[in-house]
Amino acid sequence: MGPWRCLLLLPLLAAALRAQQQHFMEYVERRLTLLEERISQWHDQSSRYSTELRDFKNQVLGMLEAAEKEREAMRAEAESAAVRVDRLEREVDYLETQNPAPPCVEVDETLMDKQVATAKQRKNEKYTKLTDCSDTIASVRAMKILKRFGSASGLWTKDAAGSSEKIYVFDGTANDTVYVFPRMREFTLFSATRKAARIKLPYPWVGTGHLVYDGHLYYIRQQGPSFQVIKFNLANKTVVDSSVFPAEEQIPVFGLSPATYIEVSADEEGLWAIYATKEDEKNMCLAKLDPGSLDIEQMWDTPCPRENAEGAFVVCGALHVVYNTRLPSRARVQCVFDVSGTLAPEDASLVYFPKRYGSHASLKYSPRERQIYAWDDGYQIIYRMEMKKKLEV
Repeated sequence: MGPWRCLLLLPLLAAALRAQQQHFMEYVERRLTLLEERISQWHDQSSRYSTELRDFKNQVLGMLEAAEKEREAMRAEAESAAVRVDRLEREVDYLETQNPAPPCVEVDETLMDKQVATAKQRKNEKYTKLTDCSDTIASVRAMKILKRFGSASGLWTKDAAGSSEKIYVFDGTANDTVYVFPRMREFTLFSATRKAARIKLPYPWVGTGHLVYDGHLYYIRQQGPSFQVIKFNLANKTVVDSSVFPAEEQIPVFGLSPATYIEVSADEEGLWAIYATKEDEKNMCLAKLDPGSLDIEQMWDTPCPRENAEGAFVVCGALHVVYNTRLPSRARVQCVFDVSGTLAPEDASLVYFPKRYGSHASLKYSPRERQIYAWDDGYQIIYRMEMKKKLEV
């Protein structure tokens, strides 16, 4: 190709380059225009969303403010209702105290004559007190619900005579393993039994009438139609002694606790056994036990009915029986039997327990702490008692 041809092609190439440059600029301008339109559209949408979000926020704040006002109003109503309920319970307690429920005893002349004759005979066999304890329960001063552990029936207690702080837990009405917690803190804080030692008993227990007393476990074993009191040493894990309870044809001692045939109790005077037989199946019997030999020192027929009874305990030589109904209600001590005769019937206070979940499966009185360890539908409860002096008859 000659030089004169190259000179002819240069204007054509320049014209083509200018045309391409023009097309490229037009393309860039179109793209920029589209980008600006999208930015403008995004800006409009963002502004609209911000406005909607601000309106929604204001709407939510208004709803929250209204909900807070309603919550405060409901809280005030709940507090007012709680005050009214508390006042009503105090009034019910007062009315129940002023108008006690009639005892569940059929009265006829033959029975009254028999009771009078028995009472005269008992006066000559009055119980000789071992201590100068002259207190009786005036009221339940406070109730503390610790936790929920185990099944609906069971018992928990401390050593009624020793100074140990260990907590002993019997889960159920038929078992052979006792849980032992080192202190109340471990029992309260931990829901599982990993912090508890386990004591495997040589024989399974029956009912919830067992007791820990002076380093020994006194528990009830059923062997055929008879019942044994087993004395088990907690230190060396051995059976120290056992005794067949000298009562024929035993029946459940509490009408509302059909698994318990013998209730072993402790007070300031020592060990007691509460039981019932078919010979006088309407009322309970009481026996004084020798902690060392398990011998029966003395026995009494009490006027306390078994019907609607859910538990019992002894305080300063006086049997206190707790009654309830088959539906959960306010349990009460309605029958008190003092073996020494130093507590007049009119001086025995009608003690009412606060309304709870169901009925007591066990009630264990601690004479050194003056409080009761109760098991109520799987809940472990402590009742602190207000005491008063007996007035001699």
